[in-house]
Amino acid sequence: MSDTTSNDEKSLHYRTCTLCEAMCGIEITHSQGKIISIKGDKQDPFSKGHICPKAVALQDLYSDKDRLTEPLMKTDDGWKKVSWKVALEATAKGFKSIQKQHGNDAVGVYLGNPNVHNLESMLFGSDFYRSLKTKNKFSATSVDQLPHHLAAMTMFGHPLLMPIPDIDHCDHMLIMGANPIVSNGSIMSVPNVKKRLKAIQTRGGKIITIDPRFTETSKIADQHHFITPGSDALLVMAMIHFLFDQQLVDLARLADHVENIEQVEKMIEGFDANTVASDVGIKADDIRQLVADFVKADHAVLYARIGVSTHEFGSVVNWLVNLFNILTGCFDEAGGLMLTNPAIDVVGSKVAKKLKFARFHSRVSKYPETIGELPVVALAEEILTPGEGQIKAMFIGAGNPLLSTPNNSMLEKAFDQLDFIVSLDFFLNETSRKADIILPPPSALERPHYDLIFNHLAVRNYARYSKPLFERKKGQMSESEIYMSLREKMANKDLISGIKAKGYKWVLKRLGVKGMLEKGLKKGPYANTLNIKKLSELEHGIDLGELTPQFPKKILTANGKINLAPEIYLKDLERLKDTTHLTSKPDQKFKFRLIGRRAPRTCNSWLHNSYRMVKGKPACIALINDEDAKSIGIEDGQLIRVTSRVGQVEIPVETTNEIMPSVISIPHGWGHGKNDTNLSIANAHQGVSVNELTDEKFVDKLTGNAALNGVPVSIEAV
Repeated sequence: MSDTTSNDEKSLHYRTCTLCEAMCGIEITHSQGKIISIKGDKQDPFSKGHICPKAVALQDLYSDKDRLTEPLMKTDDGWKKVSWKVALEATAKGFKSIQKQHGNDAVGVYLGNPNVHNLESMLFGSDFYRSLKTKNKFSATSVDQLPHHLAAMTMFGHPLLMPIPDIDHCDHMLIMGANPIVSNGSIMSVPNVKKRLKAIQTRGGKIITIDPRFTETSKIADQHHFITPGSDALLVMAMIHFLFDQQLVDLARLADHVENIEQVEKMIEGFDANTVASDVGIKADDIRQLVADFVKADHAVLYARIGVSTHEFGSVVNWLVNLFNILTGCFDEAGGLMLTNPAIDVVGSKVAKKLKFARFHSRVSKYPETIGELPVVALAEEILTPGEGQIKAMFIGAGNPLLSTPNNSMLEKAFDQLDFIVSLDFFLNETSRKADIILPPPSALERPHYDLIFNHLAVRNYARYSKPLFERKKGQMSESEIYMSLREKMANKDLISGIKAKGYKWVLKRLGVKGMLEKGLKKGPYANTLNIKKLSELEHGIDLGELTPQFPKKILTANGKINLAPEIYLKDLERLKDTTHLTSKPDQKFKFRLIGRRAPRTCNSWLHNSYRMVKGKPACIALINDEDAKSIGIEDGQLIRVTSRVGQVEIPVETTNEIMPSVISIPHGWGHGKNDTNLSIANAHQGVSVNELTDEKFVDKLTGNAALNGVPVSIEAV
């Protein structure tokens, strides 16, 4: 049983760590409301005792003296603690008043990354957001992964049908723009990824990385290639060209279940290795060898992530990555790119006829809607530009867009002119300090958990339900109660689909978190053997088996076939042919290309208030090539000034041969304390925000997803 007590009155609690996508199981030793230790759960069948350094920060988030536990309301005399009743009624009243005066779209919504790691937000937040009836919905999804969703929707029929590498069975892994040893996988939930990568080599296989930086993952790889930022689509086009040129295309069992193969063969004309090599920065012979080695392997997979999804051709390259795996017979095959079969399948099995792309567009720049939201690069201009539909108020759900989205300064200017802001957050951060009302949710250890999304992306089929470790503080509302109460106050009907309004407390009592999960399990593939009662008793989780082929049942396109060449991508290839922007000329003002990176001890900006996560050598350091430093006259450790079209920062520099020439890397998530947020630790380790440099006009044209990599910048010594 969980929370077992021993003779020394210490108790053990088992749960999933929610600080990244890896879903590691953890064992928490606690006594009298205090955490004594956090270790890996050796009995978890998925993570098998592995954890990364971040896991211990769960106790810091719980016990942080800066954490808010009561609602705050901004007054002329500063922040004032108020009751939940006052805060929630003021929230609903504020939004209703603005929508009555300016229309439904005058209220905007931004959802941060923590929502997808939060079961109650996933289950109960959507009804509240729908009740606002606004088209102006934004989220962190358009900062890093909309291109993945668009490729899944247009090729396979649903935005969550994102295939992931079957890492445990592959013998050749080609990794583009990803650093899984630091990220623990991304759109690939994979605990202890370093061990799993090394197992590929133990099996006699090979790992190859392609990245503008020689990353932590590159250091254990068999081979690494530098690549010009933003040129990934050109590389994969040349790889596909070589497949056709050398008659290496092998659709295997998918041959009768794909369409538009003729368009694919036609579109590659002019994208051969010789033509693209100089723009890509990889020799033509090396490009051809990459493909030759790939097709020789028995179980190969091409995996690409944030480095390729967050540049000008993010959508095109994600489509091409899927396409390359299909054309080499590596899609839905053991060791290749596979679809999962989770216990709770949020995708379902019905053909998604209503799912379309670009059902509406943003008011100012006409960016397209994708899966119900607009790209966050449009948020500032939608606030600043007068006219019908102008955003006058914002609800921020566990997000910090003033730090984490492009052109921070412009967005801060926009937020300063809003009439009303509500933030659901338990910290006073760069964004929530702008709010009129702050609604603090419980910490991760005070709520139940089940990974609805990441089980769709896990390298094994797996399920685990985590009970709360600690009871909420007296008077504290859960997120389900917060969202349901707001939903009730906004519109007193249909609190949850099919349930008429009898009050949110009635709904939660009758259904609640476990009831919602039980409904999902009953519709899932393991309904005959797994229910919420059994899952609750399996405190270490349950292994549901390795990934298995899911075609054709998982393909939800109208005709049941995989669309190899959606029209929207074919049109965008014309833009790809113009590569003049990739080569920096001596007379250009911005001769360098900016790329991001993350630190292994942080999760975006989440953990910067945990001293144990930020202590030691400052992590917010720029990296530039040794030869670039010499040519500019910059020395290691010196302060440099980095300038883009939209902003400027000063940051210490480290010179290295582990980054390609004409490229600079600055980590994301830093910049706390710029305007004194009262975060005690962060102010001592604030660094700079890379989003002072990223450009809201520099985007993936198809989706409007932020192009955080390849941003043109200049560098000079301070």
